[in-house]
Amino acid sequence: MMKIMTTVILSTLLASAIMMLCVMISKTMNSDREKSSPFECGFDPKTTPRLPFSLQFFLIAVLFLIFDIEVVIILPMITTMKLCNNMTWMITVTVSLMIILIGLYYEWSEGMLEWSY
Repeated sequence: MMKIMTTVILSTLLASAIMMLCVMISKTMNSDREKSSPFECGFDPKTTPRLPFSLQFFLIAVLFLIFDIEVVIILPMITTMKLCNNMTWMITVTVSLMIILIGLYYEWSEGMLEWSY
């Protein structure tokens, strides 16, 4: 137990020392209007540098990440089939797929999968 406490304290002290060293070494940046604006041949930009972001694209990206994680969860189930009891494995797979399908149905019924409104 003493070794764990010593390791935690030493790692905390080391991380704090590195952060303080970085703060002391780093240059301070003074925020300036000219430096923070985009450069466009020395003139003020004609249009806004920030383009509007599509919320629909963001929702599709989040759904892709969710289903990507679900695939990562489902793929190991194939290899664990040999290691587990068949009934336990079947219940686990069925419950997992039901949760995924219920989530898909909810997203579909709420209109989250529509490209245009």
